Amino acid sequence: MILKVDEILKKDISNKVIIFETDTVYGIGTSIHNLDGIRQIYNIKNRDFTKPLALLCANLDQVKSVVKNYEIGEEIASKFWPGALTLIFEKKSKVDDLITSGFQTVGVRIPKSETALKILEKNGPMAVTSLNLSTEPAIVKFEECLAYEKMVDYIVFGIDLNSPSSTVYDLINKKILRQGEIKI
Repeated sequence: MILKVDEILKKDISNKVIIFETDTVYGIGTSIHNLDGIRQIYNIKNRDFTKPLALLCANLDQVKSVVKNYEIGEEIASKFWPGALTLIFEKKSKVDDLITSGFQTVGVRIPKSETALKILEKNGPMAVTSLNLSTEPAIVKFEECLAYEKMVDYIVFGIDLNSPSSTVYDLINKKILRQGEIKI
């Protein structure tokens, strides 16, 4: 079912899998507590369970609720968030190993998308990854999201995007794991 952002905000999506725009690409996500939904995301993407998902958060309170030692990333986060930078922190125990593929770290970011932030303010933090089959390019055109309509609970109506995926920076090992638009 395709909904506008104000319609999705009226729904309880805690046990739902949704597709929505971020500031970079279209994402597929669910509550960090919806383990069945997280498995569904892996299956929809044909993603290997050894590849962790990232968390999207609406604000620093949400970030601090899922990571340990936020202060190691505070300076860089304050410079680039909200924005296309995913930071790798040590995770708190409330972040299930299914999300992180058993790693004790988790990638987190605050997107710079009004739509995403509204959804995350009500429902975040959420486990999210790019909408695409593994090994395929990320989806940036809303029309292409419709191919997934029968596989998810909701698609949030959105615009066509044109940004590269986020830069991923590992704060623990001090290295870039994926180069995006933001240069560290």
